[in-house]
Amino acid sequence: MKKELKIFIAIFLVLALGMHFKECIDHPMEHIESLLTQGWFGLHPLVITLAVYLLFVIIRGIVRFLKR
Repeated sequence: MKKELKIFIAIFLVLALGMHFKECIDHPMEHIESLLTQGWFGLHPLVITLAVYLLFVIIRGIVRFLKR
């Protein structure tokens, strides 16, 4: 479980920095605070991360299945 959480957090950080690098460097706290005021759209980082993580899990499962 810890390993999966680390993978999820790593995917989150890579996606967040990849998409919003300038905002994270210039004004990180304001950027994070703005997510909290956006309602459901403020959850988009977690939703996108979850989608990428599920894709990662599916691919990993297929690879494990084919190795057997």
